[in-house]
Amino acid sequence: MGFCGKESVILSTNNQQSDPKVLNECREMSNFAEQLANTTLMITFPNAKINLGLNIVARRHDGYHDISTLFYPVDIKDALEIVPAKGDATTLSLSGNAVDCPVEKNLVMKAFRLMQSMFDLPEVDIHLHKAIPDGAGLGGGSADASATLLMLNAMYSLGLADERLAELAASLGADCPFFIYNRPMLASGIGDVFSPVSIDLSSKWLVLVKPDVYVSTKEAYAGVVPAQPAVPIADIVMRDVPLWRGVLLNDFEPSVFARFGQLAQIKEQLYGLGAEYASMSGSGSSMFGIFDSANMAESAFRSLDFARKFVVRLAPNVR
Repeated sequence: MGFCGKESVILSTNNQQSDPKVLNECREMSNFAEQLANTTLMITFPNAKINLGLNIVARRHDGYHDISTLFYPVDIKDALEIVPAKGDATTLSLSGNAVDCPVEKNLVMKAFRLMQSMFDLPEVDIHLHKAIPDGAGLGGGSADASATLLMLNAMYSLGLADERLAELAASLGADCPFFIYNRPMLASGIGDVFSPVSIDLSSKWLVLVKPDVYVSTKEAYAGVVPAQPAVPIADIVMRDVPLWRGVLLNDFEPSVFARFGQLAQIKEQLYGLGAEYASMSGSGSSMFGIFDSANMAESAFRSLDFARKFVVRLAPNVR
């Protein structure tokens, strides 16, 4: 059946020879369209992040490390849907990339349980489609958790400000608050203290690959000797991107590259394909290159022989 909008219903009702069945179908379609227009959006697309520089500056007495890094949002996304429960219990179903985690330990479910305990929310059915690679230093799980908080806040008109949502997000993971704000941020402390930074890479393109390599975050930290950087990340990123090479450092790279030589090779390959800057994100194992044009990025993308690879335009804010 073709489209039936309000206009077609009005025209049909003025025609005495109109088919009553068609009129009813049009009225039903029109009513459904009105209901859809008034329905709170129940699907969102949590995005990943990359680290631009990562300095391990000190080891803390509690065993954690103080770091300095810049989180930048990138347009590589999962899909998250939340709808009223069909049954009498909340469910979480998954598709896309495999997730090796019990449902109740999934950060999405933890985020829902947190909000439910505070606001007596009704049961829901949640579906998460994973496209952001796990174990990649891209923050996919944290992004999903924060998106859950944002969606529930909107769906149930809870009226929580971003600052309050960020506080709740922090209880789920150190980097979760970043995804509440979802704009370029300098992170310090254990990666949980954020301050906005004025940087706009929207004229640049990102090529990212996730090789079949797993890097243990614990082992990555064990291979680093904390030290203050010669030049702060906040100063380096104010320079033109080509001037970042060799100066904007990820302190995990030397020890991780020593164990996984493929990652060092990918970095050099990205530079060889024309990247203005290339780095590992977080503690790995994703590698990315920043390119000056879409043509160069797409050419590099085609040249890289990896199952999981992405090419996207960078933006200052993808929310």
